[in-house]
Amino acid sequence: MHQQENKLHAPLTTLKGIGPALAGKLERLDVYRVEDLLFMLPLRYEDRTRLTVLGAARPGQRCLVSGEVLLAETVYRGRRSLLVRIADGTGQLTLRFFYFSRQQQSQFQQGVRVSCYGDVRAVAGGLEMIHPEYRLLKPEHDAVTSDALTPVYSVTEGVQQVRLRNLVAQALEIMRSTAPSELLPDDVLADLHLPTLTAALLYLHQPPPDADLQSIEAGKHPCQLRLSFEELLAHYMSLRNLRLLARREAAVALRGGREEMQAFIRSLPYQLTGAQDRVCTEIAADLSQPHPMMRLVQGDVGSGKTVVAAVACIKAIACGKQAAIMAPTELLAEQHWHNFNLWFHDFDLQLAWLAGSQRSKDRKESLAAIATGAADLIIGTHALFQDGVDFHGLALIIIDEQHRFGVQQRMALRDKGMSGKLHPHQLVMTATPIPRTLAMAAYADLDTSIIDELPPGRQPVTTVALPDKRREEVIARVRKACSGGQQAYWVCPLIEESAVLNYEAAEARHNLLVEALPELRIGLVHGRMKSLARDKVMRAFKEGKIDVLVATTVIEVGVDVPAASLMIIENAERMGLSQLHQLRGRVGRGREQSHCVLLYRQPLGQLARSRLAVLRDSNDGFLVAQRDLELRGPGELLGTRQTGLPQYRIANLLRDAELMPAVKRVAERLQRSEKQKAALIITRWLGDAGRYGKV
Repeated sequence: MHQQENKLHAPLTTLKGIGPALAGKLERLDVYRVEDLLFMLPLRYEDRTRLTVLGAARPGQRCLVSGEVLLAETVYRGRRSLLVRIADGTGQLTLRFFYFSRQQQSQFQQGVRVSCYGDVRAVAGGLEMIHPEYRLLKPEHDAVTSDALTPVYSVTEGVQQVRLRNLVAQALEIMRSTAPSELLPDDVLADLHLPTLTAALLYLHQPPPDADLQSIEAGKHPCQLRLSFEELLAHYMSLRNLRLLARREAAVALRGGREEMQAFIRSLPYQLTGAQDRVCTEIAADLSQPHPMMRLVQGDVGSGKTVVAAVACIKAIACGKQAAIMAPTELLAEQHWHNFNLWFHDFDLQLAWLAGSQRSKDRKESLAAIATGAADLIIGTHALFQDGVDFHGLALIIIDEQHRFGVQQRMALRDKGMSGKLHPHQLVMTATPIPRTLAMAAYADLDTSIIDELPPGRQPVTTVALPDKRREEVIARVRKACSGGQQAYWVCPLIEESAVLNYEAAEARHNLLVEALPELRIGLVHGRMKSLARDKVMRAFKEGKIDVLVATTVIEVGVDVPAASLMIIENAERMGLSQLHQLRGRVGRGREQSHCVLLYRQPLGQLARSRLAVLRDSNDGFLVAQRDLELRGPGELLGTRQTGLPQYRIANLLRDAELMPAVKRVAERLQRSEKQKAALIITRWLGDAGRYGKV
């Protein structure tokens, strides 16, 4: 590698003016090496390429001006401020400073020339700029205009804009001497009409005066697309390496169990849908391979993912191995426990339960059954993979509600479940439908199956949106439905009344409904309750001992209650479409026609109106997810905080989704025939974060 390029990879302290203290502050901006400065793109640009005469300055304009100081004085009108009046023969302007030192004040002597950049605003005495950037000019010098637009970067405490510009300029100077390696093949750049890396970086840090700022603000300029493409490529290849790794690793080839699977499917009180049959076939083919399956099953709420998981478990157990199912909450794990006990009742199988709230004696019994192999199927929460749990022959891990677990957790589970040198097969399931381009970027380490068909007889939930002033009508509707033996959910975003967020609070709504519906049994669950207390209420609701369950969004992923046919959601306009769709999926699980009422607070903006219309008009989770992605972005849809979804420096999964097919194509080519370039791209963008995807 060129010595000069090594300078780009050098620590920040090799730059002029950076000591350990400043380097530490820059780390808050994710800047560790000289090269990182190049990939920290400006937030916006300022035009200092032209000087505006004071007579032409207009309120609302942001511009560069210069003039001679006529007067500088400290005034005390309301608050202490320094006023500096300047003129250039065409007009006058006042500079106003609220924070200033005595030395600063003494600089503005009458007759001194000064250039300033800032926002012009109208005041009673004419025009002024508050705290402009300024420079004192030597008598023989004119105001200095820039050759390029001036970048404005994201700053952090202790790092001023001017200093940051100086550091980036130093990094650009190093880059000009010897360009960083161009890692994308020439024909790829030509096909996609993209510039080289060096050209893109120079343009974005120092755009010419006639740059298309509208295109840059939209993130659609070819120079931005060049960087976004390489960053998406790095993330995609890192995840794809996980899949390649899995294919090199050994797993038990589960080749038997065909008869047992068919016997189980025949024992069900209903027929599997075509989509369920197709996905079962895909899973069975994966499980019969001598390398670990890594498959994501997407299916809308109520599409029957759990039965597909049960078929996979039967195959593993029939081959003499253990299977484990992990759910994100104890309540959901308990629902799986009841379902699997019911389904496997006539089969000679041993089930074990493992969760955080278990009594010590029961836990010991479960651990012993797991360790000896007496337990065929183990169901529980993340407690399944804590220290002290030793599996006898775990061959299949099923993770429910995949979006609650990240790549790192998937890797940890795979390692924990190893038996000697054999890795377990992994099946992850989600009821959050993910648009194809987003799934391609976020789950490139997984093969994907989609259950895109609802079981026959399942009636779509009818959805209406009503202003909250019609709440009394909704309460009357709840009274009528529950008097007829049905049950209802009433969901509120907050637990208590909040002065900040004007949401309906669950506790207040519970009190109101208890008063309004004295003949009904009203329950309450929320996230601050202890899990045992919450589970107790949910169990009572499932058993029909509660008519109306007032809840926060903790029930988004919840238990099946076939008699629940009415879902009321307060402040629906404040919630994401996918979350609303998940909540709506809590009803419609029985034979009764189910209804969802979206209560909203007026006035309703155009965006909120169009969002609620999507839910009113469609029960298709994939369509809802696509609209949610367009409206709120990928972090919200996938739950970034929970997933460990990679944080992009430049790329945007929503904005740049159209690049993904080309990213996939180029990734496959590089990883097949130019492995060194592929590795360098991953290192450039992910550094050590790419460790999970190294082959």
